[in-house]
Amino acid sequence: MKFQEFLDNIHKFKSIPLGGLEAQFKLAPKLRLKYDAEKIEANNPKRAAVLALFYPNQDEEATFLLTQRASYKGTHSAQISFPGGKIEERDILLVDTAIREANEEVGIIKDDINIIREITDVYIPPSNFLATPFIGYTDYRPNFIINQEVASTIEVLVSDLLDDSNIDSIKMNTSYMKNVDVPCFKLNDYIVWGATGMMLSEIKEILK
Repeated sequence: MKFQEFLDNIHKFKSIPLGGLEAQFKLAPKLRLKYDAEKIEANNPKRAAVLALFYPNQDEEATFLLTQRASYKGTHSAQISFPGGKIEERDILLVDTAIREANEEVGIIKDDINIIREITDVYIPPSNFLATPFIGYTDYRPNFIINQEVASTIEVLVSDLLDDSNIDSIKMNTSYMKNVDVPCFKLNDYIVWGATGMMLSEIKEILK
């Protein structure tokens, strides 16, 4: 997909009905399926927000940004995610959280981010976060400057996200589950699963 085609369809992206949990659960690990709205509310999750940023690459193709988290002693060490994080007192709205985190983590200029829409919240059981994703874009490829929370940036073509052959499943071992089959996207030789995979599943339906 060329970036101009992406821009030409923004009005549709804004108005199309969201796929919601039905879209997300196509890429949800079995662990996540155990949590309904009542159980999530009872856990009183912490709030967070992430930004799915789209922009043109050097060939004017529609591209979006993922990051590989830095390695640390924690639940989501070295995982693939969107820029984002927990809400802070200075954030008036969750969208402010998403924009601030994108600026802090990968250096995207706040005023250059155009927000298209908010999509469905994703609950993340291992860390008890309820994350709100926002879709946005810049008119140019940002000059990414990563901070200590990010190991690397990953630039993915929209056409690769839309390609059904890039959906698969793999056995995962993490700090909280062992030898479990999880659905995933295989993008740029990275395995994208869990909350980020669920968000991408809903975004994919919007873009299609």
